[in-house]
Amino acid sequence: MDSAEATVDRPAPAGPSARRRLLFVVNDLGFFLSHRLPVAEAAAAEGWEVHVAAPADPADNRARLRAAGHHFHALPLHRHGTNPVSEAASLSATYRLFRRLRPDLVHLVTVKPVIYGGVAARLARVPAVVSAISGLGYVFSSSGIRARMIGRLVRPFYRFALGHPRQRVIFQNENDRAALAKLSPRLDARAAIIRGSGVDLDTFVPAPEPEGPVTVMLASRLLREKGIADFVTAARLLRAEGAGARFVVVGDAPGGNPASIPAGQIEEWRAEGTVEFWGHRVDMPEVIRQAHLVVLPSFYREGLPKVLLEAAASGRPVVTTDWPGCRDAVEPEKTGLLVPPREPAMLANAIRDLVGDAEARRRMGLAGRALAERAFSARAVAQQHLEIYRGLTHATEG
Repeated sequence: MDSAEATVDRPAPAGPSARRRLLFVVNDLGFFLSHRLPVAEAAAAEGWEVHVAAPADPADNRARLRAAGHHFHALPLHRHGTNPVSEAASLSATYRLFRRLRPDLVHLVTVKPVIYGGVAARLARVPAVVSAISGLGYVFSSSGIRARMIGRLVRPFYRFALGHPRQRVIFQNENDRAALAKLSPRLDARAAIIRGSGVDLDTFVPAPEPEGPVTVMLASRLLREKGIADFVTAARLLRAEGAGARFVVVGDAPGGNPASIPAGQIEEWRAEGTVEFWGHRVDMPEVIRQAHLVVLPSFYREGLPKVLLEAAASGRPVVTTDWPGCRDAVEPEKTGLLVPPREPAMLANAIRDLVGDAEARRRMGLAGRALAERAFSARAVAQQHLEIYRGLTHATEG
């Protein structure tokens, strides 16, 4: 029995009286729970039977999904793998799952699910497809030889995966839409812009600044393209000037990702003492409350960085790069400051401006919360997804 079928849930085949069946395909169940669960819950409330296919990660994530009333299916989908044999097995398992489950609609999230799920959906004749491009990632952000080689390989698959006759493709920013439109001439008619996965405005709420020195926080996966080294350099420059700020990095380096910061480099920075490394944290509302401002000096092909939305909802100003995805989360000079990517001296200047100006932090924090309420509510984002589901369902029934 293959790993896609060795799963806990075996619902009966869909029939005329069955509820419509929605299947999410993701490469990380934890990511689904943190970024897409509100969409699943809104869909279930509207009558969809919700299924999620992902690698079988820690059991507590699966238990949380089942507790929400949804079905889980183990899928051998390796987030960073490039071995042709295992990748072919992932595509085959995805196809077999689609054939067995017979979903009415599949919602594919992040690069590999979009490509493999898009190919499998066409081959398995799935009635409707939603493909969510939550950033173009390593292949589009890195200029290395390996990234260019992978890019040449994946582009034809992108074209096929985005060619389903009943499909909507959700982008989080206009730059990503324009980049992929070059691969698929019919994409513009199917594209939709939804600005990120939203933020829970009842969980991330403004709070007074903490006591003590101004805390400058970077919260991210520890990837080179996230600008971790630029943040460390900026912190050194400011410390050399005598700035009394505290610099903190929250997050860990994902295993298997070629862009991950090596553990030895992180330990060197930790030993230097300029920047504190707090590791992976799941209590992000409390973590952000400990910051005075949030920094993300990314040059990664972001969709819309969730931490910037969480910072805005929490009433914290941000400093980030004038870069696709990052700039889409900020109203420049109102909710935060933009700096050129890979310019640590200019990053240090922007941080210095906010470290020394409590009134500017307060003003930007208030504007950030207003922006989150206006544009980034998780509830509003879920409703935007449901409108797309309704349109595709109506199209398949018509």
